[in-house]
Amino acid sequence: MTWNHWKNPIKALLVVAILAISTWAILPIQNKIHLGLDLQGGMSVLLQLEATPEVPKITKQVQNQVQTVIQNRINGLGVSEPVLAEVGSDRLLVQLPGVKDPDEALRTLKEAAILEFKICPTTVVARAEGDKAYGDSPAGAYKDCGKTVYSGADLKGAQPSPDQLGTGWRILFQTKNPGKFGRLTQDNMGKPLGIFLDRKYVSAPTINGVITSDGEITGSFSQEDVTRIANELAAGALPVPTRIIENETVGPTLGKVDLIKSLYAAMVGLALVVVFMVAVYRVPGLLADFALAIYVLMMLALLAESKAVLTLPGIAGFVLSIGMAVDANVLIFERLKEEIWAGKTLRGAVKTGFARAYSSVFDSHITTIVGAAVLWMLGTGTVKGFAYTLFWGTVLSLLTAVFITRFFTDLVVDNDMVSSHKAYGA
Repeated sequence: MTWNHWKNPIKALLVVAILAISTWAILPIQNKIHLGLDLQGGMSVLLQLEATPEVPKITKQVQNQVQTVIQNRINGLGVSEPVLAEVGSDRLLVQLPGVKDPDEALRTLKEAAILEFKICPTTVVARAEGDKAYGDSPAGAYKDCGKTVYSGADLKGAQPSPDQLGTGWRILFQTKNPGKFGRLTQDNMGKPLGIFLDRKYVSAPTINGVITSDGEITGSFSQEDVTRIANELAAGALPVPTRIIENETVGPTLGKVDLIKSLYAAMVGLALVVVFMVAVYRVPGLLADFALAIYVLMMLALLAESKAVLTLPGIAGFVLSIGMAVDANVLIFERLKEEIWAGKTLRGAVKTGFARAYSSVFDSHITTIVGAAVLWMLGTGTVKGFAYTLFWGTVLSLLTAVFITRFFTDLVVDNDMVSSHKAYGA
């Protein structure tokens, strides 16, 4: 048997496979499509990285280190699909869609989480316990306890835990170098081990035995405090301080309104396109509408499987790529009508029309794909969201035009389902 005999069944199987895989990928849709800050609410924070005597210049490496630490901290907050982007050479944009506790998130972004252990005189401990201002001042207990003998950089893990009485909270930690911490506790038996977080006094338990791998940090902590601090310690300390220079919060109600308006506009536009294609191109227009529905399904599946964050600009890129798909079909069907007017049979008109339109369709799609790729590489934040959906939408649009629309058209023409030239808009 020839290829012409098998081509439509094989193409049909491919189309069915595309439909099945795409449907599987997006269901349940409410759990698969991740919405951005502007659609579900949340917060956007612009951080300024500040140089210190220890780190006099904010380099690319420092910026990357800060981004890694903050990414690890955000993962501990349970925020779905956060966005982190470098802005200039010394700033970082952090977007947290759907964050439930903005205040906790701000503390997580702002705190350096530098943990230090010092051997403290009992007089300093007594004063720090009774005078909060003295305990919180870098020139107070932190300075009077002398040099740092162990730091958070030497820890390999930290977890929140209820205290032994079950009435308070503590932080359990594990050390990277048990021998070092063991020698420290052995040499200072009976002395207070001052614990400081970001140069603020936390507590000073007395060393009553040799501690090697596991220890605990106690203090006047709430459950929220120990969870946040343990998360920060596990993520690591920031190499430089950060300062919040912009903080924008988008309420979930506003995000929902924007989402509804965007979806409404997209559906109205899509409906008008469907009507236009059928009114002008008749049967081919109807076939193109079926192909367009498959295109939308494939695009949603791609967004779901790539865990992309859908934003308002992303929806704009999606809608624009739908326009590219429609434009491709318009070029093809105009060529098809010209071939019919030239006196060719339907099969000949379809074959020649698609072949002659292909170069124009390909060129227009490639130029858009290149432009979207440049936007993705050079853009930040929402620009990337627009570029991402435009890029992949245009790629799938090309696939839809040259394969799926062609398959439907061949299926109708080869089986003589509709033979009237008027039904093809000619």
